Amino acid sequence: MTKKKVYIVGAGPGDVAYLTVKAYRILASAEVLIYDALVDRELLECVPPNCLKLDVGKRGGKPSTPQGEINSLLVKYCREGQQVVRLKSGDPFIFGRCISEIEALKSAGCEYEVIPGISSALAAPLLAGIPLTDTVISRCFAVLTAHEPEVLDWEALSRLETLVILMGGKNLAEIVHQLLRYGKSQSTPIAIIRWAGTPSQEVWTGELGNILTKTTGLYLSPSVIVIGEVVGLRKFL
Repeated sequence: MTKKKVYIVGAGPGDVAYLTVKAYRILASAEVLIYDALVDRELLECVPPNCLKLDVGKRGGKPSTPQGEINSLLVKYCREGQQVVRLKSGDPFIFGRCISEIEALKSAGCEYEVIPGISSALAAPLLAGIPLTDTVISRCFAVLTAHEPEVLDWEALSRLETLVILMGGKNLAEIVHQLLRYGKSQSTPIAIIRWAGTPSQEVWTGELGNILTKTTGLYLSPSVIVIGEVVGLRKFL
């Protein structure tokens, strides 16, 4: 059979309304859909009725499909001549674990194309009314994952005006500890945005000095954490 292209598609931050037009058109032609855990289930209705749907989502602390198995599935169905769509939440190239999949496809001689998506790193603050930049209080921002906080340069990060942290809900205490350790003020504003872009969106705000108390006992994943003076602009916007 003739090999078809594998599309690695960004699904956006949550609600199907944030899917790009190009991504929607590609989903409409899918014969095999291989999707992540955090994608909106409404997106599964965008594919044809006879499309094979495979859930390979990875979630912390829960059984996950090994990356090698995902790579093999992409190659297998591409070689069978199927139109394969690999659907990832957010944008595929922002903490999307794309490199391994692309390497597998290239090694197998499979054509592929990456379709951008709206990253939650940008969308979640906006949907919570928090601008990431300001001409006075935020002339730069950094996006990071706190999945492995021990490998980050907290001394350098603490000097930046605005931080956007993904996959940091379960490590909130360590994030606060490290930033305070390297000189951030206890009064630095912080916002935690859970399930951004969905009907379940929740936002907690506070300061580095009290956010742990404010969120005691709450389950904070999946969330985007914004730290910096821009959080204080939320009440105006």
